[in-house]
Amino acid sequence: MPAGQPRAHEADGGGDGGANHSNHHLAAHSPPPPALPAEVVPAYPPPESVDDETWVWTQIKAEARRDADAEPALASFLYATVLSHPSLPRSLSFHLANKLCSSTLLSTLLYDLFLATLTAHPSLRAAVVADLLAARARDPACVGFSHCLLNYKGFLAIQAHRVAHVLWEQQRRPLALALQSRVADVFAVDIHPAAVVGKGILLDHATGVVIGETAVVGDNVSILHHVTLGGTGKAVGDRHPKIGDGVLIGAGATILGNVKIGAGAKIGAGSVVLIDVPARSTAVGNPARLIGGKKAEGEKDEDMPGESMDHTSFIRQWSDYTI
Repeated sequence: MPAGQPRAHEADGGGDGGANHSNHHLAAHSPPPPALPAEVVPAYPPPESVDDETWVWTQIKAEARRDADAEPALASFLYATVLSHPSLPRSLSFHLANKLCSSTLLSTLLYDLFLATLTAHPSLRAAVVADLLAARARDPACVGFSHCLLNYKGFLAIQAHRVAHVLWEQQRRPLALALQSRVADVFAVDIHPAAVVGKGILLDHATGVVIGETAVVGDNVSILHHVTLGGTGKAVGDRHPKIGDGVLIGAGATILGNVKIGAGAKIGAGSVVLIDVPARSTAVGNPARLIGGKKAEGEKDEDMPGESMDHTSFIRQWSDYTI
């Protein structure tokens, strides 16, 4: 481990522990932390002249400093996970290692594994940044990039999966499967390491998401909790769904078999999809049926459900029922 890098077992130590303890009684009466001024954390996306990874990491550190000052109880945690690290890959590797370690799968081993993989594969780092930007832009409950990095288990599960996928492709499959098992145990998200997942992914809430071995998920896809991309039985071979770019999959939806969900399609909550869904169309029901591909009022050609997070506009195309 590099000099100066905090060890994984020190995640709850460091920082200004003594000062934090002496000021702890003030925290209960402190007002909520103010929003960061625009000059500290400007509007996103980042300016084209600034590297995305550098920009996002700068925002994460600014948010962490603000929160450490406003909430002394979190100062040591924020120092260990964010402020003591020189880069986003090191911070993410440290945090994931501490989340996923066990008595027999050591945090130091995981830290080295995550950091080496992220360092060797720039496309993985770009995907991490795209996922952070996706969560911040699409989820109104996401109050900052640091909030996503530290607390969104869907984001963390996807990053761990990316490393497991690299291990799978390197034929280090027992380790990839062990990592999959730990992610399922800790985050309640089960993604087979062979599954191919794009960038700009949002697993919103994430609990109960299952993605099978031969599934493919495109870029800028949003998936809510309890979604299954599964097979139809015990057949081997290419047997899982292929999800196009910009798709939105509602909570509790089940998509089974080697079916194709076209780019910009929308799968309604609770639907069971057993057939191909054309691009820019909507499938709802059990079993799901298509309800057309025409644009809703005010919808532009470039609007993609996976980015707009619009779960209900299809109702105006389907029914005049109102509540």
